[in-house]
Formats: sequence, structure tokens, C-alpha cells
Amino acid sequence: MRPVTEQSAVALAAAIRRRELTATEVLEAHLEVLERSRARLNAVVADRFALAREQARAIDQRIAGTSLRGGALDDLPPLTGVPFTVKESIAVEGMPQSAGVLARRERRATQSAPVVKRLVEAGAIPVGVTNTSELTLWLESENPVYGRTNNPYDLTRTAGGSSGGEGAAVGSGGSVFGVAADIGGSIRVPALFCGVFGHKPSAGLVPNTGMWPTSAGEAERLLAIGPIARRAEDLLPLLRTMAGPDGWDPQVVAMELGDPASVSLDGLQVTVVEDSSYRPMARELRDARERAVGALASAGARIRRISLPSWRSALLPFLAALQNTGTEATRVGALLREAGESSTSLLALLFGRGQHTLPTRLTVLAEALPSRGPSQAELLDRSRALADELTEAIGDGVLLHPAQLFLAPAHRRTYGRPWLTTPASIFNLAGVPVTEVPLGLSSRGLPVGVQVAAAHGCDHLNIAIALELEAVFGGWTPPTL
Repeated sequence: MRPVTEQSAVALAAAIRRRELTATEVLEAHLEVLERSRARLNAVVADRFALAREQARAIDQRIAGTSLRGGALDDLPPLTGVPFTVKESIAVEGMPQSAGVLARRERRATQSAPVVKRLVEAGAIPVGVTNTSELTLWLESENPVYGRTNNPYDLTRTAGGSSGGEGAAVGSGGSVFGVAADIGGSIRVPALFCGVFGHKPSAGLVPNTGMWPTSAGEAERLLAIGPIARRAEDLLPLLRTMAGPDGWDPQVVAMELGDPASVSLDGLQVTVVEDSSYRPMARELRDARERAVGALASAGARIRRISLPSWRSALLPFLAALQNTGTEATRVGALLREAGESSTSLLALLFGRGQHTLPTRLTVLAEALPSRGPSQAELLDRSRALADELTEAIGDGVLLHPAQLFLAPAHRRTYGRPWLTTPASIFNLAGVPVTEVPLGLSSRGLPVGVQVAAAHGCDHLNIAIALELEAVFGGWTPPTL
């Protein structure tokens, strides 16, 4: 049997119901990892360990006073006793919600986001909130409030962003699963760099209520809250728990989620994208993708390779869609004023001492510069054409493509290079579900993996592929901390 800190949420909850483990034993095993690695990783930036211990004891007392029926306490909520973490920009009652902005460092959430409430109602125990990039803007997790998060496989490298704290917490074995958010790869890039599973749901499946910064307009469709997990079997149960209308998010509709067990790989079309970037893919990521393709072909899938050079120029259309909010309130300057910044002039934002990270300053500068080249309307048309092209490429099968073209880089090596987001953000334009699947470690001990995308509403198909590839390649490989 795997150690407690390597098991899935499904397995741990079942063991607690069968009285093979107590909720306190499960919690303490994970808190030991988080406490031991806290100074090195800086993943959990504010904790509720004391409250979590009280909740675990209450669960144990309830179980101790209940007779076993058929060897298990089947009436307990499905995630009873399972500890989890939440990205700091997503509200957890009583916890900080600054999104790494100094002016919000004293803010506390007065109530939990609906997705967090649903997980708590399912019996899971939140243990803390995790680091993010400032304003959740970038694919590295560093900000002036909490500092920088390190990769659990190599402390000199980034854990990714903007949900890098979640990637590091789950990837270290300290959290069974995490709640994160993705508007341009913020779930999948940390999942890749930290060697775990990350799922960006179909647009409109999971409510985004309770996040800060908020999104609006077309950008709201790009954004998705979803799970990061160390085991593929947790993805669908977590998604089912988190999904559904909440009465606040107008984009969310009831969707029926399929069953991964119903998916047959025999004859399934698997599309592989080539020629999508000016920069070549790292050899070990390409090799990992090809191993995944080979495994799916061996299971009966039909492999198709297509060229999509249009992806090379997808950055500006993506940014146009991201900025198409219909309001000035979501621009960086406005968000900082909302946060309580005392001075938000261009010069103050760009050159204020230690107030903001470089990605935030560069974003402010980009917003201030006059627009040249294609008009906003032309770029939005291109973004929709790219989305249509991707949807057609996926068809009724799946599409494989890495979330990044390189392994986890050294800290700050991505700054000033917005085009690096394209391999992940292209999928947000189409609103399709995408799952990052770990495929082992490189020769340097860094995680490799591949994204699996399916048609809108077919999240179960992604997860079926993730389960198959985990069975073949082993999935998450715990780091040596």
C-alpha cells in the first residue's frame, strides 16, 4: 500500500470510512510534509492547521460513535477527512485573499467561495491557502506579500503560476488536492512543472464566484476554477463536487458529466499538433508526448498529426479576448485602486520601490502604450477563428500538446516573455476542457507531461485518457524533499 501522503483522496476517504485510518492520522501526515517543506517551498502562505485539527478530531469522534455497516460508514460525505489547499486568490472564510497585492495584505474573506463550500460539505478539510503571482498575472508565483514559491523537484526553479503554490503543495505530497484557477494556463503550467494532474474544466461548468481579481465579459469565459490532484482517479469526483450553478455566476449552467469508464480507446481519434511554435519543443517533452501517443495507439487509438502554424501568432488575439471585459474596472491600474493603492500613476507603478513585481509593472506599461497593428475588433475575430480551428481539430476525440515548450525554468527566466503562455492559453479561447497529465521525470529529475484536450462538455474523456496514461506511466512521482 502507498504511504498516506501518496494516496488519492478517494482512497483516503474510503480508508477513513472503513476505520483503517483516522482523519487525524491522515491530516497529521500531510501537515508534517507541509511544515517540513514550508521554508524551502513557500507553498502554503497562510494556514488554518489548528482549525483543521479540530475538524479532524470531530470527524473521528463521529465515526467512533457510529456502528459499522457492511464494513464502512457509507452515509458519511464522500471526501470525509481529506485535507486540501486553496489558491489564495479564491475565498476561504477567515483566510487572507490578497492575490499578492500589498494593499490587500490585511484583507480576510468573510465567506468561502462556492466551490470551497461544496468541498467542505463533501467532508474535505481546508488546511491553508497557497501562493500565487501578483494579481494572478503571470506563470511564476512571486509577489511582494509572500515572496516566491520554489519547485519541489528543484528549489532553484519555478513552480509555475499563477497557481504555483497549489502545484508545489500537491506536488510535494503535502496536500491531497488543491483548488486553483486558470485563465491562460494557471492550473496546467504549475501541474506540469510540479509533476501532478491539473484539470481546467469546460467553460461554464464550475462557478468562478469568490475570486479576486474578478473577471468580466469575454475574459470570464476564459477563466475556470478547477482541481490540481496527485492521482487521476480524484479528478472526476472533485469536478462533480465543484460543478453546477451557484446562483451568482451567470455563465454556469447544469451539465451532465460523463463516466470515464464508458470511454473506449479503440478507434478514438488522437490528434497531435505540430509546427505550432517558432521555438522548438524541449526534446524530453517531445519524447514524453510521443510515449503517450504510443501508449494510446497500443490501446487502439487512431493517431492523426496536423500542422497548426496559426498558433504562432495567437498571443495578441488571446490578449484581446482577455481585455475584452466591457469595463475599465478589470485593468491593472483599476484593480490596484480597488485594492487600496495610495498612488496608481504610471510612474509610481513602474518605479515604486519594491511595491510590485516586474510582470505587474510590464503589464501596466503595456496597457499605457498606444495600440499599434490590428484593431481590437480584428484581433477578437482572430481569437474566435483560432477557437473554431481548435474545436475542429479536436473533433470527437482528444488532442495532445504540452502546456509549455520547456521544463520548469530557473526563477524569473520567463519574465518579459508573454508569448510563453500560448501553448496553454490557446485552449482557454475555445473554452474546452484540458487536463495536464504527468508522464514521469526527465534525465534532470524534472517533471514532464502533456495536455489532453477534448470537446466542450467532454471532461470525462480527458480524464479517461489521464487514467490510461497514469496506468501506463505511473503518474505523479513524489520528489525527494
